[in-house]
Amino acid sequence: MEPWVAWLLVAALLGIAEIFSLTLALGLLAAAALAAGLAGALGLPLAAQVAVFAVGSIAGIVVVRPVARRHISQPPPLRSGTAALVGREALTLTEVNRQGGRARIGGEEWTARPYDPGVVIPAGALADVLAIEGATALLYPVSTEE
Repeated sequence: MEPWVAWLLVAALLGIAEIFSLTLALGLLAAAALAAGLAGALGLPLAAQVAVFAVGSIAGIVVVRPVARRHISQPPPLRSGTAALVGREALTLTEVNRQGGRARIGGEEWTARPYDPGVVIPAGALADVLAIEGATALLYPVSTEE
């Protein structure tokens, strides 16, 4: 068997192992093995293929993996502004229908209308904020039935 074919088999096995381990290390070793296989396919001698694998492995583990892990472990960005209101609960201050109404969301009074235009939400009812369009909250009534 040609050495470059063996490198490609090693790359495939390491890639499959990465799928199950999710460590990112095996995936980077698979990429280095793939690079060594390509070097072999170009006709470089076995010593050069091993050097390509070694350099690729070290660069991947020392340089790429820490950067990738740092990006993976970052918390999701915080929602702010009107995006932070989506998913919260609102208390209707007036009847909310397709013409409009008023609701209190997080201590602030907002103009509101139902998300579903055919729904009428009575005053004093709880509703979920599904979206914000401009300065109007789109609400959906919370079901009180169990």
